[in-house]
Amino acid sequence: MFVAVLGRLPKLSIAELEAMFGKSHVRAVSRDIATIDTDDLSIDALGGSLKCGEIIHTLPADNRPTLEQVSHWIARTYVNQLLAVGGKITLGISAYGLSASPRQLQSIGLSLKSSMKRHSASLRLVPNTSTELSTATSHNNKLGLSPKKRELFIIKTDDGAIIIAESNGAQNITAYARRDRNRPRRDAFVGMLPPKLAQIMINVAVGNATKATILDPFCGTGTVLQEALLKGYDVCGSDLSQKMIDYTTENLAWLQSKHHITGTVRSLEQADAMTHQWPEAQQLDAVVCETYLGQPFSAPPSPKKLHEVTGNCNHIITNFLRNIHSQLTPGTTLCIAVPAWRDASRNLTHLPLIKGLEALGYTLQQPPLIYSRSDQVVVREILLLKTA
Repeated sequence: MFVAVLGRLPKLSIAELEAMFGKSHVRAVSRDIATIDTDDLSIDALGGSLKCGEIIHTLPADNRPTLEQVSHWIARTYVNQLLAVGGKITLGISAYGLSASPRQLQSIGLSLKSSMKRHSASLRLVPNTSTELSTATSHNNKLGLSPKKRELFIIKTDDGAIIIAESNGAQNITAYARRDRNRPRRDAFVGMLPPKLAQIMINVAVGNATKATILDPFCGTGTVLQEALLKGYDVCGSDLSQKMIDYTTENLAWLQSKHHITGTVRSLEQADAMTHQWPEAQQLDAVVCETYLGQPFSAPPSPKKLHEVTGNCNHIITNFLRNIHSQLTPGTTLCIAVPAWRDASRNLTHLPLIKGLEALGYTLQQPPLIYSRSDQVVVREILLLKTA
């Protein structure tokens, strides 16, 4: 049994886990934590979870467990696991859902350190400035990646139990940044889909499939396609702009020079998503894309401008959905990001087409999910659809 530390948008993280492992195997035990009933869990396979680890002990809710009991178990029992490894060990401790201070967590670590010292063993503690070690701290210290680099999660569940889990890694923020910033072509004007969101959307669309063919009909600079290729999937891409096709071609060539890629690029072509006929449409397993988001705004637009932009985006995306529907086999999955707009009161304006999906021949598989930062006016609304 494993745990995942959910990202800043827990509903999206849960949707990804459920797609990968099945709804019956995933349970949210608190706002920040989910348990996953599986034989193996790699953080590199997930875009929406910050850390993951294997459960090594549970203190049942019936016993009303305390932090003192956790400390006692760690100093008396967990110490034996560390002593068996030998050599100098680095350890971090993170607490989730507990009313504990960083000082209390450091106290647990110091108690463990004293126990090891009595056996002539050495322990380096990663200092806590908060109760949860940040993803960057865990990643930079390589916690969970080897027997000598460890992190313990102490988790208070909503029902009062305490779970102790041992990390098997944190999100590789360095690799995400490298794939985003080091590729030869970027274009802020057409949008900057984060690689981790592209990974989440692919996972939501096809789960843990070992082989798949993915189409991105608004491919831009190729972020969805690159993340699909890294998973070993075949990809097809198109974009209204030939410049974007050229950028994608260059970016995917760069990716293939840096990674061992087993998937293939089946097609890249300049095309209008509202009218194009994709030759591979009948062979697709999923359509994954960030559609047209309209112009960016640094402040909420006037009602007149918002009406204009909403209408334009709704027209393009509706016609795209209408066009591709007749080309796809029934039951094909689409995971698409569409725009929504936040006003000064933080209310959202949604595309009208969302209420008319059935008329377009689609069924919405789950409630739309919002992906945004708090300061964004134009936010991404993630729709998971199937062709009826």
